[in-house]
Amino acid sequence: MSATIADTIYQALSERIITGSLPAGEKLRQDHIAREFEASHVPVREALLRLEAHGLAVSEPRRGTRVSALNPAEIREVIEMRVSLEVLALTHAFPRLTQEDIEAADTARLACDAAGDMASWERLNRAFHRVILAPCAMPRLLAAIDDLHIAAARHLFANWQHQWNRRVDADHAAIVQAMARRDAAGACEILRRHLRRVR
Repeated sequence: MSATIADTIYQALSERIITGSLPAGEKLRQDHIAREFEASHVPVREALLRLEAHGLAVSEPRRGTRVSALNPAEIREVIEMRVSLEVLALTHAFPRLTQEDIEAADTARLACDAAGDMASWERLNRAFHRVILAPCAMPRLLAAIDDLHIAAARHLFANWQHQWNRRVDADHAAIVQAMARRDAAGACEILRRHLRRVR
C-alpha cells in the first residue's frame, strides 16, 4: 500500500511532536504545513485530524489546531494499559506464529540494538513491539496499542532524551528466544516485566 501525501504529513508531524521538536501548545498552521509539503489543504486537514485522533493535537474553536499538552500523570496509566493489551496481543499471536514471524522479530530486535540515536531507537523499538504482536491478527487491538506507543514515546523523549545511550536490549532477545521455543507464558512474563521497567 503506497503512502498518501496525508500519510507523509502525518508521519513527519507526529515524529516532530513525539521528539519534542514541535512543543506542546505550538500552533499547527495549515497554510505553513501545506507550503512545506507542497500540498493542498485537504491532505493537511486529514493529517491534522489523525494527529487529534492519536492525542497529539487538539483543535480549539476559532484558535486552530495546537500540539496537545503532555500530562505527566498519564504515563502510569499508559504503562498499565500497554502491559494488559500487549500481553493479550502476544498471547493471541502465539498460536499463529510462523518461522517467518520469529525471523522478522529477530531482525527487528537487531535493528533496534543497532540504533545510533534516540529518535531512531524509539522508532525501531516501536517496530519491534509491532512485529512481535502483529501475528495476533486483531486490528482494533493493534491500533489501540499503536496509540499507547505514541503516548509512551512522547514521555520517553520528554524525560530520557539526555540520558539515552546505545545498548543491547536483553529483554527483546529473551522474548525472541521464548518465541522460538514456543514458550508463550515465558514470553508474556518477560514482556510484562520489560514494560513495567519503563516507569
